[in-house]
Amino acid sequence: MAHTKSGGSTKLGRDSAAQRLGVKIQDGQPVRAGQIIIRQRGTRYLPGANIRRGGDDTLYAAASGTVKYSVRQKTRFDGSQRRATVVGVRAV
Repeated sequence: MAHTKSGGSTKLGRDSAAQRLGVKIQDGQPVRAGQIIIRQRGTRYLPGANIRRGGDDTLYAAASGTVKYSVRQKTRFDGSQRRATVVGVRAV
């Protein structure tokens, strides 16, 4: 008769895969139409010229060109201000 105790089970140990969010193309880099520039949740970065926003808030290029980041003041609904980063593409 074996005297090894059974290992038992646990409800821990599961983990989800990372979502790979963040900036994919930096300022001044060339981009082709349809290429993903930023993967994000919510609108941390705002779409500018020649940029479209996907259903999951991903920003992608609508035209080929060079990526340009800029900062502008945006007014919230309560009247306070926030600095918003706007992403655009200078078309070639």
